[in-house]
Amino acid sequence: MAWSLQVETPELSTGGDSYDCPMAPMVNTDDLTDARGVAELLGLSHANSVSLYQRRYPDMPRPIVRLGRGRPSLWLKPAVERWAESRSR
Repeated sequence: MAWSLQVETPELSTGGDSYDCPMAPMVNTDDLTDARGVAELLGLSHANSVSLYQRRYPDMPRPIVRLGRGRPSLWLKPAVERWAESRSR
């Protein structure tokens, strides 16, 4: 069973706790992956390498859910897959 989750996206943020849109977009939770999943998609051996990739490649998709320090961040798997495919051409 897939759940829907409301996520915060940087492009909707106005800088404070308010947003340009009353609700964040709905996301199918089956489309979310953590750093370990991103590392797998990119062929990296360690989940910690994902943060290095984010610094090295500014066009790499960013996490859409940040649960706080010491907790996992979540990426949209289809966005990471598209990005990886665009880099392999």
